[in-house]
Amino acid sequence: MRVTILQPHTGPIPGQHYLPAEGAALTWGRLPTPDRKPALTVTSGQTVTIDTISHEGLMEDQGRDPRAYFAEHGVSASDVLTDLVDLAASDVVHTRGPDGPHVVTGPIRVDGARPGDILKVEYLDLQPRVPYGVVSSRHGLGALAGELPVDDETGTPVPRISQYCSVDLGARAATMRWATGSATFPIDPFMGLAGVTPDTTEALNTIPPGVHGGNMDVRDLSGGSTLYLPVQVDGAGFYTGDPHFAQGNGEVSLTALEASLRTTVRLTVLRPDAAFASVGALTGPFGETDEHWIAIGMDRDLDEAAKKCVREAIRILGEVAEVPQSVAYLYLSAAADLVVSQVVDDVKGVHCLIRKKDFPAWA
Repeated sequence: MRVTILQPHTGPIPGQHYLPAEGAALTWGRLPTPDRKPALTVTSGQTVTIDTISHEGLMEDQGRDPRAYFAEHGVSASDVLTDLVDLAASDVVHTRGPDGPHVVTGPIRVDGARPGDILKVEYLDLQPRVPYGVVSSRHGLGALAGELPVDDETGTPVPRISQYCSVDLGARAATMRWATGSATFPIDPFMGLAGVTPDTTEALNTIPPGVHGGNMDVRDLSGGSTLYLPVQVDGAGFYTGDPHFAQGNGEVSLTALEASLRTTVRLTVLRPDAAFASVGALTGPFGETDEHWIAIGMDRDLDEAAKKCVREAIRILGEVAEVPQSVAYLYLSAAADLVVSQVVDDVKGVHCLIRKKDFPAWA
């Protein structure tokens, strides 16, 4: 059975609003700034369906010609997203290095949001737009920068390796093939990059995450999860990008299984008093699912990222579950899971999964 390709403006669009990945709604390699005109304006509590596009197959070292790139892997021209093709053919200037690789859709203004508020982002639906994706490594980047990638036959360094993967959307599984074998693994789509507009006049590179959110690559923030972000500027200016079909914690080679998604979110503004019951006095990104609180720590030093994550986990347990600091510290050691989110984004990430059911009031 032929898989439906979710081209712009086609297929299911469950949100109250729709933001395609087109024209002024896109930035490539940079985050929106406060003076950027909103691509869409919504009221608190409304839902938005957002098209996002993967940078893989678009990058300059892959030819900046998605149809030609994917044709090499047997993908017909009609099965390549037209918004990806249009961006590749546009006059948008993208310089790898000063600019990150990620294509960002947004910003979305949420009426009434102001600094001091919390933007609650509920991931209602994450639909693959295509039945394929790509995993890449580029020399000088990744967990083994300077060591890999190399040519498997000669052992000499190569500037880039990219692995095309076919995806069975019905089975929710991706397959990676090589000359003598294959590996099949499950997919669980999520947005690698989501945030609010930073309070800075400089258009920040998309690679390092920060208090605004951004490129956090926390794979547990998949369908059904919620992300909380401290609002930095009036209107919040929500954006998202870097769609993933699957990722191992750590994201060690550089990328996850990168592939385009149609994402539906509910955007709700929480005033400080209302936010406190859910997230306490939040100063950076925080997540939750039905089962877990997700404390997030970020720093250029992985050890410091872990420390920040533990401090954040202790804070949330104290402010939301009313656990004394010393008890929370011991509980985390006995029962919580500290996970390396990613080690490849300059600012590294660690997140902590805390089971809500361990606390009677939240069971």
